[in-house]
Amino acid sequence: MTTIALSCGNIDHATRPAADGVRWIDVPATPGRADVDPVLAEATGRVVVHGTDADLASVVLRLLRKNRLQELTVGYVPVTASAASRLWEIPVGAFAFALQGQARPAPLIRDDNGGVLIATGTIAPITGQAYCDDQRILHGSALGLEVSPDPDAEALPEPTADPIATEPAPVMDGLRATVVRRRLLRRRRATAYGRATQASFQQARVLCDGVAHPRPMRKWAWYRHTEDLLLVRP
Repeated sequence: MTTIALSCGNIDHATRPAADGVRWIDVPATPGRADVDPVLAEATGRVVVHGTDADLASVVLRLLRKNRLQELTVGYVPVTASAASRLWEIPVGAFAFALQGQARPAPLIRDDNGGVLIATGTIAPITGQAYCDDQRILHGSALGLEVSPDPDAEALPEPTADPIATEPAPVMDGLRATVVRRRLLRRRRATAYGRATQASFQQARVLCDGVAHPRPMRKWAWYRHTEDLLLVRP
């Protein structure tokens, strides 16, 4: 099998190890279709991303678009401590772990503007309404709405080609949504768990994995994809 390892942006090449069966390729920060798709075509077992959370999200989006989520294991080497490294408990600079570690299914969160969410999405501040599945979690104003994949969510059932097989129970988890409010001198956080979060609000900025959407928005939705990401994590 061929492992494609992507160095995203201006990264010190001296830190990355040479290993049999691993091909290192330099790509820009937050690489796009033209940067990623040609090299993904050569990967047969694993893709490793050395970079930031936004870089990882960019590569995972291309895996989604090319329908290769169930074919390729994804390893991540964070260049610094980040929301994704903390959420998924992935050590900074741990090349051996990303190249050799075992993958476990992880919920892949999408949004209704064509992106994916690896670690944290925020709308802050926010005034409006937000729901997590059928539960209303916000009506009014808050310091922010934070959404992330739930690392403890159950893995999705394996797909089956058997037409008479019993249908699995519908997935009811995968993400967590937290409303942050101020109470006197402290912040109060209330978290709900479900499959999807949708919000309508006064014009505000939306950030996904640290990258701001190019224009202010008035509505947004995050939801669990129908396939999991095969992510190398403890």
